[in-house]
Amino acid sequence: MLEKFLNVFKIPDLKKRILFVLAMILVFRIGVHIPLPGVNAKALKDLFAQGGILNFIDLFAGGALKRFSIFAMGIMPYINASIIMQLLIAVIPALERLSKEGEEGRQKITSYIRYGTIIVGALQALGLTIWLENMGVLIVTGPLMRIMNIISLTAGTTFLMWLGEQITDYGIGNGISIIIFAGIVARLPSQLVMTGRLVAAGEVSIFALLALIIISVLAIAGVIMVELGERRIPVQYAKRVVGRRVYGGQATYLPLRVNQAGVIPIIFAIAVLMLPGTLAQFFQTSESMQQFNRLFSPGTPLYIIVYALLIIFFTYFYTAISFNPQNVAENMQKYGGFIPGIRPGKPTAAYIERILSRVTLPGAIFLALVAILPTILMKLTNITTFYLGGTSLLIMVGVALETIRQIEAHLSMRHYEGFLKG
Repeated sequence: MLEKFLNVFKIPDLKKRILFVLAMILVFRIGVHIPLPGVNAKALKDLFAQGGILNFIDLFAGGALKRFSIFAMGIMPYINASIIMQLLIAVIPALERLSKEGEEGRQKITSYIRYGTIIVGALQALGLTIWLENMGVLIVTGPLMRIMNIISLTAGTTFLMWLGEQITDYGIGNGISIIIFAGIVARLPSQLVMTGRLVAAGEVSIFALLALIIISVLAIAGVIMVELGERRIPVQYAKRVVGRRVYGGQATYLPLRVNQAGVIPIIFAIAVLMLPGTLAQFFQTSESMQQFNRLFSPGTPLYIIVYALLIIFFTYFYTAISFNPQNVAENMQKYGGFIPGIRPGKPTAAYIERILSRVTLPGAIFLALVAILPTILMKLTNITTFYLGGTSLLIMVGVALETIRQIEAHLSMRHYEGFLKG
């Protein structure tokens, strides 16, 4: 393994890319520790101790929101803008045609996402600023201070978006994902230290800690298996003679991933479940709203059940809008491809859709189990200082696997043995 690791630094271009990624991560982590002025640190800490949607946003901000730094919103507005654009592409024919126009179309879609990020970022910055003012977190208030916070937070998100694009272009892996990955990993040392203090103080038993570690390792192994899992549908391409050249004739396969939707269903489900808590902040005098909020508080049985069901629903929903069997069948027929034993056209689309539905079900159930696992572990072990949440676990494993795949590609081109081979 050491030799394989050293092979990475024997390739000048790959070494340069990895060092560039590390330098950009350092820039990101420096920005996380640059706070905005006029913040009551104690009130902000007490607010985070209550839990809620702020902790979820802080997951993507790498701890910047807890410090209310210039990167407080993290890359979340970019993720929201990307999700909105994907939904619009699925329902607006003009955008769908634009997305199929090759590189030029993709560049236009990317530019729309950039503008959408700024708009969404400004709106989220406004809402976050007003909310923190009402909670007594921001000491200095007023129109000018509010405008300064909105500009600073939006500029921080825009800079992170640009930083991610630079990592994608000049580094290795997907830049946005690596920024989120770095933020999650940066939180682990402090969580480990706090957990160690609880064990040393006797508040948590060593057996509970060992059980947590074992289950976490098994969960990571399970996520890796699901992320790599796919159903391969055999595809045969007929031979075509164009002039003196023969095209096609080879056998390949269509990979259908078990977890086609990735981490998006968990994000959607959490956004829906955080709605009662958000509404309760605006209707604090309504007893019925407060009771409704308590029913859907994190950790309650109703919350866990609805959370799991929403994840399964959104897994099917997002898979349906991100993978179109009809388009796949049409493209296969256009280039002379067919599934052995299945007629081209609509029968092929129906066959792919049926297989996709069957493959998605175990993926959706596993995704729901991974998402609710931290809540169950906290109830069983009484350890609240360290856990691998479903969202963070999927992001960490997914980004690590994708980055390793790209490193493998660089090593293979230069005839080196990679991490996943040999």
